[in-house]
Amino acid sequence: MAKILIVEDDLSFGTLIQTWLRKKGFEVEKATSVKGALLLLEKDGDRDLILSDFRLPDHDGLAVLKWAQDHNLRIPFIVMTSYAEVQNAVLAMKAGATDYIAKPFQPDILLEKIQEALRAHVSSQPPTPLSDASAPAAQPTNGTTEGGDAVPRYIEGKSEASRRLYDFVSLVAPTPMSVLILGASGTGKEYVARRIHELSPRADKPFFALDCGAIPREVAASEFFGYVKGAFTGADQDKKGAFETANGGTLFLDEMGNLNYEVQVQLLRALQERKIRPVGSTHEIDIDLRLVCATNENLEQRVAEGKFREDLYHRINEFTIHMPALRDRGTDLFLFADLFVRQANQELGRHVVGFDRKATERIASYGWPGNLRELNNVMKRAVLLTKGDYIGVKELDQCMNHAQPTDPITLHDEQTERQRIVHALQAADGNKSKAALLLAIDRKTLYNKMKKYGI
Repeated sequence: MAKILIVEDDLSFGTLIQTWLRKKGFEVEKATSVKGALLLLEKDGDRDLILSDFRLPDHDGLAVLKWAQDHNLRIPFIVMTSYAEVQNAVLAMKAGATDYIAKPFQPDILLEKIQEALRAHVSSQPPTPLSDASAPAAQPTNGTTEGGDAVPRYIEGKSEASRRLYDFVSLVAPTPMSVLILGASGTGKEYVARRIHELSPRADKPFFALDCGAIPREVAASEFFGYVKGAFTGADQDKKGAFETANGGTLFLDEMGNLNYEVQVQLLRALQERKIRPVGSTHEIDIDLRLVCATNENLEQRVAEGKFREDLYHRINEFTIHMPALRDRGTDLFLFADLFVRQANQELGRHVVGFDRKATERIASYGWPGNLRELNNVMKRAVLLTKGDYIGVKELDQCMNHAQPTDPITLHDEQTERQRIVHALQAADGNKSKAALLLAIDRKTLYNKMKKYGI
């Protein structure tokens, strides 16, 4: 028998839910305030689920969630709110809530949510430091907020797509295998490369990143292998190249697909022989490094076209990681948006709290073709333009380079509408509340449309 704690200040409504859930076979206790809930949890923290109102007399319901997290109680948490605003749902999801439900609600929908949360909790594995996305990854920070809380450079997300991504990272990082990271621009490929390095046996050695797309063919050799004084006009001192700088550690070659064919030959020789010779030098230098490459190009196609060496492709591609697009990372979108707002506050000396309801809907409905890089830029510009506490649609429209958001869910094209619903459900890992949030519609509307299209 599952044990549920209800936190609801409306005594009659709370009693009604308690009675109904008991009839469904649950063991249910009830509190009318955050203080009362914490007293019950301190007495007995063995609960299978917490169902809490968002607005409570002494605090908001998320204080109960935070207390449970601080005490290492991994209890599914569903938020109820009479305000039915997307912003409150975002806050709840961002804080680690399992789900949310807007009052008034149908009892069978609440029951379905409870059952979904309980099933997910039973099947879930204890989080590892890498995949625990409720907290920022261990990494350098950009500074601290006014309250003293560290602002992380990056977070890893809570979606299924993010979990799979970092499961692959944790799997390959301890090995010596070369890694090829594939994904569109702005998806965070360099961060993943750094995480591979940080989790590898080479973590205490150098990590060096080189943008291959910015290297002219004429200077590629000196960028990769360095040069000695007098090697050419202007070489007035010795200079280490990328290979020597990263020696012992990890070399990250970004935009690998843009390398000139002749440069590919030089790179392959260095990797095969594990030796380099700086330009103008007569001495070879032994190298020992881990190679991580990234590209947004289709290297298999370039190999077939004769534009990329097949032997080099296989050398750099012992293990492949595919970066998910931002649109495929579910409600991670709001986690990243919040992070970038915090970073912008820190950098610009602002104190923006978040987004109003319409701005949140605009963020959810936009496709973000530039992925995390575009989101970061838009959030920074919006923070700069915002005069109040919350970013609005006006500020977003000024910052999105005249790009229009994707069509809202209320399309007349039924096939397109159905496809958008399916994609949202996939991005939300089947969670209907999160899918509704991504589509900027309420849960009831989503249910009706799913029924209409037989989803």
